[in-house]
Amino acid sequence: MYHTEYSPQGCYDEMFADGGQPRPAGAKFVERLGALPPASLQRRQQAAEATLRNMGITFNVYGHKAGTEKVWPFDLLPRIIDADEWSTIERGLHQRVRALNMFIDDIYNDRKIIKDGVVPGELLMSSKTLRKHCEGFRPPLGVWCHISGVDLVRDVDGHFYVLEDNLRCPSGVSYVLENREIMKRTFPHVFQGMSVAPVEDYAERLLETLLDCAPAHATNPTAVVLTPGIYNSAYFEHTFLAQQMGVELVQGTDLFVEDDFVYMNTTQGRERVDVIYRRIDDDFLDPACFRADSTLGVENLMSVYRQGNVALANAPGSGVADDKAVYAYVPQVIKYYLGEDAILPNVPTYLCSDEKQREYVLANLDALVVKPTNESGGYGILMGPQASDAERERCADSIRANPREWIAQPMLKLSTVPTLVGDQLQPRHVDLRPFVLCGKEIYVMPGGLTRVALVEGSMVVNSSQGGGSKDTWVQRNAPGLGGPHHAVAHQEAS
Repeated sequence: MYHTEYSPQGCYDEMFADGGQPRPAGAKFVERLGALPPASLQRRQQAAEATLRNMGITFNVYGHKAGTEKVWPFDLLPRIIDADEWSTIERGLHQRVRALNMFIDDIYNDRKIIKDGVVPGELLMSSKTLRKHCEGFRPPLGVWCHISGVDLVRDVDGHFYVLEDNLRCPSGVSYVLENREIMKRTFPHVFQGMSVAPVEDYAERLLETLLDCAPAHATNPTAVVLTPGIYNSAYFEHTFLAQQMGVELVQGTDLFVEDDFVYMNTTQGRERVDVIYRRIDDDFLDPACFRADSTLGVENLMSVYRQGNVALANAPGSGVADDKAVYAYVPQVIKYYLGEDAILPNVPTYLCSDEKQREYVLANLDALVVKPTNESGGYGILMGPQASDAERERCADSIRANPREWIAQPMLKLSTVPTLVGDQLQPRHVDLRPFVLCGKEIYVMPGGLTRVALVEGSMVVNSSQGGGSKDTWVQRNAPGLGGPHHAVAHQEAS
C-alpha cells in the first residue's frame, strides 16, 4: 500500500485518521489507489505535468530568477471533502458574502455600523482601500462583490476557519477548472464513480452573474473581461475565463468613453459595453479619478459607472472589506446585519493599531504570523517561529512606525493531504479558496482551489512563493449541493 509509511506528524490529516485508517470520505479512493502498480502514480503525475506544459497552463511570478512565466504546479492526488462538511462550509460562505455586501453598501452610504459603534470609524476611514468616489453610490442589486475568493484553513482541531477574504480581484478559479480537466485525462478510472460534485459550469454561472448586474436599460447586455495585459500574474486566467464565457478580452486601450457610455473598438466598428469584469486594481481603473499616471484603465470610466451606464465587477471600493484589519470584525458584521452567529469562525487576530494588542504582538513575535493589512500573494508576511532575530526586529520596527498596517495571528498547524513526492505519499500542508458568485442569487462553487505547500514542513501555499495545487473533490450526497441562494439587495441593509 502507498500509505504504509505515511505519517502526518501531529497535524490533522484529511485523508488518514490516527492509526493510518482512511477517513470515510477518502476510503474508496484509498482502496483504488492501493490497487495501482507502484510506478503508475509517477507515470500519471509526469503525464499531468506534460499536459500542463502542452496546454500552456501557466502563471507569472514577478522578479523570479528562473523567468517570468512558469508552468502551473499540480499534484495528482486530490483533496476530498465530505458532503456534510461541505454543506456547512457552503452555508458559511453564503452568510459571509451576503453580510459583506451589506457592510460595504452601508460604509459608502448610511454608515450605520459605525454610528452604532460596532466597527471603529477610525479603522474604516483609515483603510487604504476606501474609495471616496464610491460614497453615496449603490450598484445594481446592492451587489459590490460579484466574485469572492474566501481563504479557508483547517487547524489541528479539524475545524475550518476563515483566514482572509479576497473581494477585489480574486484569482485562481481557472486553475480549479483546469485541475479537474487534468484529473479526468490522467486519472479517469479512479475519478469515475467517485460521485464528485461538478465544477464545469462555473464560466456559465459567472457570465450569468455579470449580466444580472447589467444596467437596467441594457436589453441585450455585452460583457467584457478587462486585463492589464500579458505581464500580469493571472493573465492566463483572464484569457481562459473570457474564452470560456465567450466574451471579449480587452485592455484599457480597447475601450473609450463617449456620450456617457463605454465602447470598445472592434473590426466592425465601435460596440457598447455594459458590464466590465475588471481584473485590474481600483488605482488603475480611471486616471481621471484614481492614479493619473495609469495607462491600464479607461479615462472617465467612473463617471459612466456612477451614472449607471456600465457595471463593474467587482465594484470599485469593495476592497475596504478585505482589509485584514477590517477582517477581524467580520463576525460582528455578520451579527449586526443578519442577526446570526458566524457559521465559519475567523482565525484569532491581533490588531496592531490597538495599543494593548500591539504590545502583545511585539512581545510574542517569535510565536505569531504577522501580515500587512493590504498585501496579497503571500508578500510581506513574517512567519515568526521560522524568522531570524534580525527579521523579527525589522518587523517590529515596521509595526511601531505604522501600526494600522499590520495584524498578527497565531501560527496555525495547517491540515495535511497526501502528496506525491517521488514514488511516495508524503503529508503536505494545504489551504482552500472557494469561489462565491453573487448576482440575483449566490452560488458557491463546490470545492475551490486547494493550494499545497510543496516544500516539506512549509506552511506557505501561495504559487508565487513555491506552492502548488490539487483538484478538490466534494462528495455529492448532500441535498441541494452547490445550489443557488437569494442574493442580497441593498434594501435589506437596514
